[in-house]
Amino acid sequence: MDLTQLELFRAVAEEGSISAAAQRMHRVPSNLTTRIRQLESELGVDLFIREKLRLRLSPSGWNFLDYTRRILDLVEEAKSAVSGNEPQGAFVLGSQESTAAVRIPPLLAAYHHRYPKVELDLSTGPSGDMIDGVLAGRFAAAFIDGPVNHPLLEGVPAYDEELVIIAGRDHPPITRAQEVNGRALYAFRANCSYRRDLENWFVADGATPGRIFEMESYHGMVACVSAGAGLALVPLSMLQSMPAAHNVSVWPMSQPQRPVQTWLTWRRGMRSANLLAMLELLGAEQPEATTADLPAGASR
Repeated sequence: MDLTQLELFRAVAEEGSISAAAQRMHRVPSNLTTRIRQLESELGVDLFIREKLRLRLSPSGWNFLDYTRRILDLVEEAKSAVSGNEPQGAFVLGSQESTAAVRIPPLLAAYHHRYPKVELDLSTGPSGDMIDGVLAGRFAAAFIDGPVNHPLLEGVPAYDEELVIIAGRDHPPITRAQEVNGRALYAFRANCSYRRDLENWFVADGATPGRIFEMESYHGMVACVSAGAGLALVPLSMLQSMPAAHNVSVWPMSQPQRPVQTWLTWRRGMRSANLLAMLELLGAEQPEATTADLPAGASR
């Protein structure tokens, strides 16, 4: 097994066909077919499920792809570390939606200005999806709801957040979960850490939420809540950025489940030149969100 075999395997796995991978790697298809067969023979497993027009990774193939990406990324990191190259090339990031919308745009703009040779690519989703992306090698790093507790990950705190409960504009004060027992909730999918915080807030007070409607954006949540249809838990910094914030009432979580911080996380030991440059820029202090501009009756 050598690095060339790993590069060819990764290309075939990502392209889904020998011909597309051959074009990407500037090789003839027969050469790729032979090298992949040799790799499978050496490993003693089938890495692909072969169909008429396409190759699909087998379970063993998915597992081996994860290791392949980590090995090749580590090789690139080693090259950069000894060559002293400046940040450059692809830098794929993941982020929670609220962080991507409110917190990191100035950071990304400054990064692009300082390191124009880096090709920034950003994907958004719940923290669980972002962590999976970093572990699978799809993202070089990701902004997630911290802290980072996975043994294969490391990270640093990036932003402090305050989570607030929002309800209809004329909703009575909310001081505990019992006061809204059985109310409908608007939240992201189950792998969203903020959703778990809201569910735990109910459980801690011996209350039970009503139906949970899964949404794809904070804008959708705020629109539904402003219509008086239920409650939601949102980061204060995100709410402040939305014109519809004045159509809801805002209440602090009583007995918050935990301190809330957004972390930048990456695979343990994978500090590339691109990542180190971002960590340097991230060192600037970030302003804290306040409720000063929210509707009367909103409170911390």
